[in-house]
Amino acid sequence: MTGESAGAATESGTRTQALSSALTGLLERIDAACRAAGRDPARVRLLPVTKFFPASDVAILYRLGRREFGESREQEAGAKVAELADLPDIQWHMIGHLQRNKAKAVARWAHTVHSVDSSRLITALDVGVRAAREAGYRDTPLRVLLQVSLDRDPTRGGVAADDLPALADQVDKSENLQLGGLMAVPPLDADPEPEFARLAELHARLLKRHPMGTELSAGMSADLEAAIRHGSTCVRVGTALMGARPITSG
Repeated sequence: MTGESAGAATESGTRTQALSSALTGLLERIDAACRAAGRDPARVRLLPVTKFFPASDVAILYRLGRREFGESREQEAGAKVAELADLPDIQWHMIGHLQRNKAKAVARWAHTVHSVDSSRLITALDVGVRAAREAGYRDTPLRVLLQVSLDRDPTRGGVAADDLPALADQVDKSENLQLGGLMAVPPLDADPEPEFARLAELHARLLKRHPMGTELSAGMSADLEAAIRHGSTCVRVGTALMGARPITSG
């Protein structure tokens, strides 16, 4: 083994150890939060957020037993999907703001899109998934979550609560989409507790009309305990698992 390859192996081993340790601690934290809330830990999934991190990190987490990964930029995600195409049962989630002109590309690889917040985006994804199915890129509908705006700041994405019913009905009537539930991000610098409580109420309303929309994607590194207390079924965690970003967002 050359000095260069030995160094690479050492670096890979160090990164594996770091991710393994962080993953163990994070899963213990989620388990504790579930027990404190009187919930079954099996009902809350961890979605590692691997945006800005290399495909090699995804491969390490895959070897550590993870199968779902969250990305926020289509170009970066598409490259990772191609690089790791030989890994079976891997599921990619689009969690960032999605422009309509990227819908066709995302429809080729995404298992779930968490950030659906407009009628036009629903239409674009429906068309994109149909094209992806016809081209042989996928053989299943695309699962989508409606992103609720809890702070009414359009720059952070999300739809007003009053508009949720119409969008949910549109997804339900589409040929190539499946309504998974809701997603939200609390307002910046706000107490997440009342925000997640409000989100839980909106989710309960959605379930009355769309009982299959059981997913509630809420909670990140800093506030996952509060999200779990209010019914989150999927916590999206980056920093607490991956560490500091290795590259800029561009």
